[in-house]
Amino acid sequence: MSWLVLVTERDIVLTKPISLDGDTVSDYRAPNIVRRILSLFKNVRPGSDLSSFQLPPLFNIPKSQLQCYGESVYAVGKDMLKECNDQKTSLRRFVSVVAWSIATVRPLPFGFAPYNPVLGETHHVSRGSLNVLLEQVCHHPPVTALHATDEEENTDMVWCHHPLPRFLGTKVEAEVHGKKQLKLLNHGETYVMNSPKLSIRFFPPGVEWVGNVKICCEETSIEADLCYTARSFLGRRGPHAIQGKIYETSSLRTLYVVDGHWNSTVKAKDVASGEEMIIYDAKEVLTRLKAPEIRDSRGISPTESCVVWSEVSRGIMSQNWSEAREAKNSVESKQRELAKERESKGENWVPKHFHLAYNSKEAGWECSPIEKKVPPAPIVLPFNL
Repeated sequence: MSWLVLVTERDIVLTKPISLDGDTVSDYRAPNIVRRILSLFKNVRPGSDLSSFQLPPLFNIPKSQLQCYGESVYAVGKDMLKECNDQKTSLRRFVSVVAWSIATVRPLPFGFAPYNPVLGETHHVSRGSLNVLLEQVCHHPPVTALHATDEEENTDMVWCHHPLPRFLGTKVEAEVHGKKQLKLLNHGETYVMNSPKLSIRFFPPGVEWVGNVKICCEETSIEADLCYTARSFLGRRGPHAIQGKIYETSSLRTLYVVDGHWNSTVKAKDVASGEEMIIYDAKEVLTRLKAPEIRDSRGISPTESCVVWSEVSRGIMSQNWSEAREAKNSVESKQRELAKERESKGENWVPKHFHLAYNSKEAGWECSPIEKKVPPAPIVLPFNL
């Protein structure tokens, strides 16, 4: 793919991360959103794969899904990775990793969605010594790779995301395939985990994270099982709930019971002593988040999300829907042209920053970074004051 474009600051649109105290759609929510959403799916059958479904800009937030994935790592009001690293025992580090995993789950607005990333799109942001790089490594099916390194904390993470959204009549449910891997290199520990599913209900309208998440660490023989649940039919369980346990792999002995809500607080109760502690406070992590800033516009790649979608985002933020629609059509048309060009030449797309492999139906897609370290980015997220 050719991206021979000179990037200027005019080509870059950066927006605040999605947070608990307001997000980037607060100023342009469309009226009658439920009716508009239902109209989109009138010709979609239950069970349909929505991976290639294209929303009009009226239903988009002004950022790409790549940016949303990246924000779940770098956009935090509290340095939870450092907290994981600083714990003195393997068990307390595991508890901190559980809290960090919960912190990657973000509140999403009902009726809006980020842009579907185009093939080859990238997102590169730094926060302090943490450098994060994402690339859309496959388009059909959509697969996103993430690599983040922090030389000061000596941490490394690799994620592979393959969302599979389906229309189920009264809701859309997106199962997120692919694993997340976090390495605390100072301690020789690797943590592997999956993602919960995203459920978008039409009646009553709402967005929830649901399903089971398992977190494993082979070196310490400790695991965690977490269950994200939505509001129960009889109202016995509130929305955004999370329950689970942390236990020894060999004996299956429960060490901590986990309970709470991922949008407020989550507690862990020590089974042996009965002592409870708050391990996660969403207000600390997901409020007062600032928009990223440009450190060096000359270093920003034309494949960067905030460049690829800049005109669409500008149209959405000014509520100029015809401009946004025209800009989005232009981005998508360009992708179709490039795909036809590759097909005519018999060329296959090769990711720039990752190796991509499909192992099996059970194992799914796996991504491995080409470079050992992620370099500092030309876009930075400032620390909260």
